[in-house]
Amino acid sequence: MSELENRPKPFSKDRFKVTACKLIFFYSVFYVVMKITAVFNNYPVKASLIISAPFLLLSLWGGLVVKKHTYNWLYVIVGVIVISLIRYYELKIFNYIILE
Repeated sequence: MSELENRPKPFSKDRFKVTACKLIFFYSVFYVVMKITAVFNNYPVKASLIISAPFLLLSLWGGLVVKKHTYNWLYVIVGVIVISLIRYYELKIFNYIILE
């Protein structure tokens, strides 16, 4: 019974923070990989690089966070804001870059 007592609660703040950090990290890596594969399918290179740059930075920062196990709320908050803004304005940014 002592194992069950020492186990963290399923929805504790620490466990949620770890899960959110890893989720943002994996999403950022996936997004960068998808933009790279899009370039090979004749997607504009300049637009792909500019749009994926914030995700590349989040991926690098997240890699350090996950590797060193230094999960923090700042990464989660910045990650959620960056992901939300880029996904919401992605087409507008793309059109601006292409038409420029």
